[in-house]
Amino acid sequence: MDHVALFDETSLACSKLITKRYSTSFTLGIRTLDPRFHLPVYAVYGFVRWADEIVDTFHDHDKATLFADFRRQTYEALDTRFSLSPVLHAFQLIAHRYSIDRQFIEAFLRSMEMDLEDCNYNQSLYDEYIYGSAEVVGLMCLRIFCEGDVALFDRLREPARRLGAAFQKINFLRDIRSDYEERGRVYFPGVSYEHFNDAVKRDIEADIRADFEAGYAGIVQLPRAARLGVYLAYVYYLKLFHKIRQLPATQILGGRVRVPDNTKLLLLVGSYFRYRLRTI
Repeated sequence: MDHVALFDETSLACSKLITKRYSTSFTLGIRTLDPRFHLPVYAVYGFVRWADEIVDTFHDHDKATLFADFRRQTYEALDTRFSLSPVLHAFQLIAHRYSIDRQFIEAFLRSMEMDLEDCNYNQSLYDEYIYGSAEVVGLMCLRIFCEGDVALFDRLREPARRLGAAFQKINFLRDIRSDYEERGRVYFPGVSYEHFNDAVKRDIEADIRADFEAGYAGIVQLPRAARLGVYLAYVYYLKLFHKIRQLPATQILGGRVRVPDNTKLLLLVGSYFRYRLRTI
């Protein structure tokens, strides 16, 4: 193997390691995809995780400066098809291989920048944030799964967006307390932390349920090589959503809702059998 190919493979392996260290659930989902999709999706996850870490974790550093440098290096890597950062080098390899739209990348970076700002989320900013932080990540993965089939991508674009939106809104509900305590914000427009109650919670849940239904319609149309992995993410978030729906608003504010590891394993087994029986 020549040294350029070795550098490429090592960079992709770094993204795989990042995924395994930061998200056991996401790693499990990737492993249920066809093996040819593993490294590409790891590369996408590594990129979005590193950006998210800058805005959410490094409080003792100048996060705005760090993120500006990350943004500059991202576009430099895309333009030159090279980076000494393994995460960015892996991502640019996959972005070029699967024609991931620059617009998706820019929307994602903009949403991460919004987390550096002290802003109140009206409907417009809320929609922009969800699109950039979640929907476009789904669209990046959809580019990979469609493997150049533009017609299939266009047909599944809207369901992929709705599924990503559902996942992000559930995250917002699950993390409403920590987002308020650590960042002083509630992402849901027109909702204050002090007045979050059961009626408000039901309205949010109705919106999420509609996104889930639209997203599922796309899952069953995915290529079979990608379907099980996406379906597993869907049933995991659906389980989390059902747990949240069963709790009063006061309990959601009291602590983070989780899906136990043994339940995740059962969801994996059930999803696998549904996939093998071709009921999904």
